[in-house]
Amino acid sequence: MTEVPTRRRAFARLVTAATAVALVGTTAGTAAAGALPPAGKALRPSAAAKADFSPNAPFFPVQAINRQGDAYFYLPSGKGGLSSREHSGAGLGDLKAATQVDHDRDGVAEGVYFLTEADDLGYMTDAMKEPRRVATDWGQYNSPFSPGTLGGSKQSDILVRDRQGTLWLYLAKADGSLSGRKKVGTGWGGYTAITGRGDLTGDGRTDIVARDKQGTLWLYPGTGNADKPFTSRKKIGGGWNQYNLLLGTGDVDLDGRADLLARDGKGALWLYKGTGKASSPYKSRVQIGKSGWNQYRLVF
Repeated sequence: MTEVPTRRRAFARLVTAATAVALVGTTAGTAAAGALPPAGKALRPSAAAKADFSPNAPFFPVQAINRQGDAYFYLPSGKGGLSSREHSGAGLGDLKAATQVDHDRDGVAEGVYFLTEADDLGYMTDAMKEPRRVATDWGQYNSPFSPGTLGGSKQSDILVRDRQGTLWLYLAKADGSLSGRKKVGTGWGGYTAITGRGDLTGDGRTDIVARDKQGTLWLYPGTGNADKPFTSRKKIGGGWNQYNLLLGTGDVDLDGRADLLARDGKGALWLYKGTGKASSPYKSRVQIGKSGWNQYRLVF
């Protein structure tokens, strides 16, 4: 896959602009903003730009941060896997979480939410000169991520789980700010992983998957209704405890369907290609990374 020539310049511009401003008045807050540039339209690979990206199976790079705080990104290779990594920043050892978003629903990520060590939620897009704080006191939550739009609007919404196992939905606005939270349900503390990106069932609605403590993976089909965003869960299959990371980043193999990434205990990376069918949302796994992925403490 051929890279567009503006890609590195776009990353450099974002890093330079963001690192000049402290989000929370600490070194960690500033570094987090600067080293996490979103994908942006400048990151479209030219080989894939001939096709229309779908908001239901968006094109997102895979971003990763190692234990030393160095940040990297991987683009789809155009051959069913990922390209070689590229360095995008440093000083992110204290970053707690991050999730990319496609607020304009063009199928390409242009923004990122990130959680600082001060438990502030920051937001930045490729059009902003500096990051902005959008929420505080997010230390009460774990597993924050955006699967896409859940309330029927254009923007990508945020799911979080509190210490009591209650799942909450924050609806996003066009400027990146968030509405008051909505209660999705209780009993989610029994899951060891919750993820997903886009439509997994072929109905145009955003879905998620969740793994329980026994290693069973469950599908939660979306409704498009913010008051009740998911229907009853459906069993996908067992054996998922072999993985220490499950991640939905959208369409990895560029076939127009949302996929799932999984990292095993040896650091190998596996791709579960999406089918678009609720009865069996993923095909058999394909290894796309032989080893080394355990070096990352955060992948999003």
